[in-house]
Amino acid sequence: MESFTIAAQLAEIDRAREFLRNSVRGLALSEEEFFKLDLSLVEICTNIILYAYPEEKGEIHIDIWLDSDRIYLEIRDSGIPFDPTQAQKPDIEDIIRAGQKGGLGIYLSRTFMDGFDYQRRKGQNVLTLMKKVKSI
Repeated sequence: MESFTIAAQLAEIDRAREFLRNSVRGLALSEEEFFKLDLSLVEICTNIILYAYPEEKGEIHIDIWLDSDRIYLEIRDSGIPFDPTQAQKPDIEDIIRAGQKGGLGIYLSRTFMDGFDYQRRKGQNVLTLMKKVKSI
């Protein structure tokens, strides 16, 4: 398992992406598999940065581990409790018609991942993403 912590600030997203890139370096991931992992990490971290800490600064903790043909990303924060598994599926046509920015991050992450689990543990939001990969 590899672990990394960033400040919950948009400027830190590239550091989280670099951590992911370095953690999976050497694995036989397709471009599509890496894209889905990367975009999911960015979207979840962005939501935490924008909404989890409205009155204070916080951190985002990321753990990555491999198990057989699966990659796991566990993303934790100590912000406002929020269960993304309960988020309603967005009306994509309405979002496009309205020219709305945002609103698809959780939906895309849930669609791209093969596992999407939330728990509230010890005052933290704990989101575990799992992606089956063709070969590791």
